[in-house]
Amino acid sequence: MKKERIENYPMVNPTPIVIVGATVNGRANYTTVGPFGVVCMAPIYYISLKSTHFSTLGVRESGSFSINLPSAGMVEKTDYCGMVSGHTVDKSAVFTAFYDELGAAPMICESPMNYLCTVVRSIEINDFEVFFGEIVATYINESCLTGGKPDPLKIDPLLAMGPKYYSLGGQTGNVFKEGAALIRP
Repeated sequence: MKKERIENYPMVNPTPIVIVGATVNGRANYTTVGPFGVVCMAPIYYISLKSTHFSTLGVRESGSFSINLPSAGMVEKTDYCGMVSGHTVDKSAVFTAFYDELGAAPMICESPMNYLCTVVRSIEINDFEVFFGEIVATYINESCLTGGKPDPLKIDPLLAMGPKYYSLGGQTGNVFKEGAALIRP
């Protein structure tokens, strides 16, 4: 297989796009975020927000944020929340908000899966602030469960790689199972 060297590209695979919720000046605000993920085996996620983002103010002030996993059918509103700034546009009515008593961050009813996180640490890197949040509550639509577990095909998360959005096409294997045949005793 021939390889071609290209410009450094940090998007190594399609990743879920999330909508971060934060309360800013007493109102719900939402921003679309690509740089988010799992940090370790503990229930801790990270999100990376531009230091000047409106939502960054809310996360700093309240010490909490929500991660809302939009379905592929939510692409229009998800993209909109990444295109306009809460500094100039009130995004509180874009979605129906709900709250958990463990944190001040709004979660999105229309989103199939939601996480409420409390900030345990933050660091600044190149005009961005990376927030590490411990998951204190997880919500999922009942219709997105199979056998009591989240079903990614039912959630149908919105994915991105570079400048394009994608959805899941179907399962192709099981983690820590597909490679078992190659392990030598």
